[in-house]
Amino acid sequence: MDDKEIQVPEKSSGDIVHSVAKAGLSAIPVLGGTAVELFQNVVQPPLEKRRAEWMAQVGEKLQELEDNGLILEDLQNDEQFISAAMYASQLALRTHKEEKLEALRNAVANIATGQAPDEAMQHIFLNLIDNLTELHIQVLSVFQAPTTPPGLSMGGLSHVLEHNMPQMRGERELCDQLWKDLYTRGLINTDSLHRTMSGNGLGQNRTTSLGAAFLRFISKP
Repeated sequence: MDDKEIQVPEKSSGDIVHSVAKAGLSAIPVLGGTAVELFQNVVQPPLEKRRAEWMAQVGEKLQELEDNGLILEDLQNDEQFISAAMYASQLALRTHKEEKLEALRNAVANIATGQAPDEAMQHIFLNLIDNLTELHIQVLSVFQAPTTPPGLSMGGLSHVLEHNMPQMRGERELCDQLWKDLYTRGLINTDSLHRTMSGNGLGQNRTTSLGAAFLRFISKP
């Protein structure tokens, strides 16, 4: 890649938050200066590390796409891509969860290759990555092609969830909240984990067309 390659923006809303916080701390009588120094020492280095790691990872994605035939110069003139890449970069600085960072990297790659929905839906999906937890994403993925417990002829979707995600056993309140969040966002088509179904029904896909499109958006192109 030459000097014209796409660069992920180095500045983000995180920098603004950092500056505002510093200004606020400086206004505190007596302790202001010390507080600012502590903030810089504790928060700024990890933030810069996150930014550098994100830039390197997205750069690697773009290099991989270029090796497969993508013309990077075209992206430099694609305002929609630039806006999406900037927004994804801001969101990336807000999380340390690798599953969410991978989703954001894949989203940028899918937008770059034209394998993404229209601009409005891209923004909605990027916000979903930001707002949902990695557990939400895992649950949604499970119910796109659920595996049912061996020998189960009747039961609730909660049995399927616990079979595919054993760490969720005994966590009914958490499971119900995750499911409610996905349902209210229109990503799954069934309102309850506890409705009794046949074994055949338990193995059915529970994602909506919106949920399936979201999973494609965050998957490797």
